[in-house]
This record gives sequence, C-alpha cells and structure tokens, in this order.
Amino acid sequence: MVSPLRRFVIQTVMAGLALLITHQAQAVQTIGPVSDPIGVIKVPAGAPIQIGGYWVLSGPDTALGLDSKRGVEIAIADIGGKLLGHPIKLNAEDDLCSGEGGQTAAIKLASNPQTVAVLGSACSSATTPAAPILWQAGITNICTGCTAPSLTASNRGPAYDGLLRTIANDGDQGVADARYLYEVVKARTIVTLHDGSPYAQELTSVVAANFTRLGGKVLSQEAIAPTDIDMHPVLTRIASEKPDALFMPIFVVAAAQILRQSHEVPGLAHTTLVGGSSLAAADFIEAAGPSVIGFHICMTDISDDAMGSFYPAFVEKYRRTYGEGPISNGHANAYDAAVLVFKAIAQVAKSDKAGNLYIGKKALRDAEFGVKFDGISGHIACDPYGECEAFKPAVYEFVSDDPKTFSIGTNPKKVWP
Repeated sequence: MVSPLRRFVIQTVMAGLALLITHQAQAVQTIGPVSDPIGVIKVPAGAPIQIGGYWVLSGPDTALGLDSKRGVEIAIADIGGKLLGHPIKLNAEDDLCSGEGGQTAAIKLASNPQTVAVLGSACSSATTPAAPILWQAGITNICTGCTAPSLTASNRGPAYDGLLRTIANDGDQGVADARYLYEVVKARTIVTLHDGSPYAQELTSVVAANFTRLGGKVLSQEAIAPTDIDMHPVLTRIASEKPDALFMPIFVVAAAQILRQSHEVPGLAHTTLVGGSSLAAADFIEAAGPSVIGFHICMTDISDDAMGSFYPAFVEKYRRTYGEGPISNGHANAYDAAVLVFKAIAQVAKSDKAGNLYIGKKALRDAEFGVKFDGISGHIACDPYGECEAFKPAVYEFVSDDPKTFSIGTNPKKVWP
C-alpha cells in the first residue's frame, strides 16, 4: 500500500513534470531589464530581498533546525544585512521535521511572490515533499541538513531540479558507518532500526548493503514508529538474534527510549548501540539520561581540523551572538547555503535607474549550480544533481549525562577517525 505522504510526493512529481513542459512552452517573461523562461522577481527600490527558510523549530528535535537557522542569520549579519543595496529578510517556517510539516511550510513560502530562494530543511522527511512544491513556483531549495540519497540521485526526476544541498548525502555516510561498525567496533553481525523517515530508511539500507559487502551479516532490519514509547517488543526481538551491534539513526524521543529500555532487556549487554547525526543535541542527553554515556553517533566531521579555515572564527561569532556554542551540527552547512544563494543573486540580478532589482528564476537556479567557493564547512561545488559538499566521516561519543556539558567535540567527543 502506498502511504499518503508517498502518494502526495508522486502526485507532486507528476505535477512538476507538467509544470516543466508548461515552462518550456511558455513565452519568456520580461520584466524591466531581465528576461527569464520561468519568471522574474521584481524587488522594488528599498524593499527587502526575501529568502525563505524551513526547519524544525519546535518539539524535541528543535536543536537540529534552530542551529541551522542561526547559521543563516550569521551569514546575513556577515554581509551587513544587505545585498545589492537591499536589506535581506529571512522568512522562516517550522516544518516539524515531518512530511506534512514540510508540505505546509513549502506552500506558505511558495505563496509569497517575493520569495527569491528557500533554505532548509534539516530533515529529509520535510524536504521530500517540500522541494517539488517550491520548484513548481520556480523557487530553488538549498537544503542545509537533508541527507537522504534519493534527493540528489541521478534519477530523482525534474520535480527536484530546483533542489541543491550543502550537506553530504547518506550514500557516503552509510559507507563510512558500515566500515566503522565492521573495522572499529569489530561487529560481524548487526541489526538496523529505522523510524520510517527517508533519512533513517535510506541510511540503514546503505549501511546494511555495505556491511554485507565487507563480510558482515545483517540479521534483520527492524522498524518502529517515531511516536512509539514501549520499545520492549522490538528490543526483545533484537536481543533474541544476539547481534554484535544495533545501528539506529533515529530521532531524539525514540532513540532515548531505546537507550533507556535496552538496559531492561536481557541479552543486549554485549550489543553495541550506534546512532546518527539526528542525536547531536543537548535534548538527547536530557532525554536519554545516564544511559547516554558511552553511546556513539556517526556523523560528518565538524572538528576544526576537518572544517574550513573560517570555522573557528564562525564558532566564536556564534557564541557571542547566542550566548552559547553551536547546539547541533547543521550551522556550518546552513551558513554556506546562505552564502551560495547570496553569490548567485549577485551574479544574475540587475537594477534599473530607479533602484528596483530584477532576478530571473531560472538564471538564479543555474547560477546556484555553478557557484564555487571555500565555505566554513569546506569547499562548495555542485554537481548536476545538486550535490555540493564532500563528505568527511567521524564518530562522536557521549561522555556525560549532563545536558549543560553538550558541546560537539567535548560531549560528545570525537573518537574516530
């Protein structure tokens, strides 16, 4: 049976195909000094350049989205809050890290005719339905945290032609995670666990395939609902298989329940539990309690050595601005996504004598795909399918159950490579 969200995405893709054909058949739109085959945005003199954003900004996974939003805010501040003589306005929506939330956020942002480009999400679940809605309106979506491989796959379809991302995808993450489990943890048997989200489903599939190629055995691939509270049934099934490791790239609430309840299920004492980047947050430490100590998460490397040379200064600016260090791992990717958009706008926008600014939508999309620069997360250069960031793997370990000690690099601390 096709899920309602999957059905919505399929319908949106078909609509996107129709839209593409319509765009190709339409006459070129000309407004002021700019002509563009899919439309022109006029920014009146003195009016702001409006950039949309959508992230998870409420609930237990808020740190994922708020950290990204802050990265964009710092990027805006770094150019003085203005571009080409116009103030920059960020219109942020809460996508709840869900398909329905992403759909709603995208509709709101696309309904604003002044939306030039959109940044986000931190969640593949939200981006999967949102990106086609935005591109139907000729609005590009530069993702700051969505990692599902399908979003930038060569067969993703024209409805996703407006999607780029400044974070590496889980095709690369999964290869590294499987190698860590096999070579470092020394696991020879594993069980994977996902929550039905595109992020977790696709990542566990990649890990399973690559772990098998290395010579390991995947005993089973389990699934839960993100709202599940009682994890004893699934943990009991897993314990009966006696795996060396359980790979569980799920989100805060469910992962915390798994960690807490795993100590209550006989047979898991010798099973190593490993999570993903979705758990890089103080809220996870608080939710998991003492069971978080020693727990490992696989994610991109955001240590000073792995990031761009501008990163340490960025972190210091983050602390001065918000009174705390980065609260998750999306800030650098979001900063670079904003810079990518600013550089592309500067390339294609044209002004008239009255001070009005004109931005061609397809011209902007093409410019975004061609922008290259050294960002704070590393070198940014996009391939034809919107993959703009090289992957740098790392594993971090939680060493304290005090949420106040959360700081990526300290708690959790980097333990590999």
